[in-house]
Amino acid sequence: MLNLAGIKGFDPGAVQNGSNTLYVTLMGIGIVFFGLVCIVLLCIVMSAIFKAFSKVNKSNEKTPVEVAVAQEAVIENKQEFVAAVSAAIAEEMGTDVSAIRIKSIKKL
Repeated sequence: MLNLAGIKGFDPGAVQNGSNTLYVTLMGIGIVFFGLVCIVLLCIVMSAIFKAFSKVNKSNEKTPVEVAVAQEAVIENKQEFVAAVSAAIAEEMGTDVSAIRIKSIKKL
């Protein structure tokens, strides 16, 4: 074995610390990479499981499902509705209600 302790300016502890730092860094990167690979594999497995269950559930649904038709809501008092909307807009904008003029209200 090579004895470097007699060389001027050589610190044996520095070599130990340098290799230890490199070892810790590489182990940390390796562990993170391994964890990410495990997460990807877990996502692939879970996706396959959910696809299999969704195919089973779709094959069991043979009866047609009735779709409920939503009726349009009729606003009984439009003036109160416009006042509430304008008050909410004024509060959000930080202005007075009298500074807001609503031209029309359409359902989206």
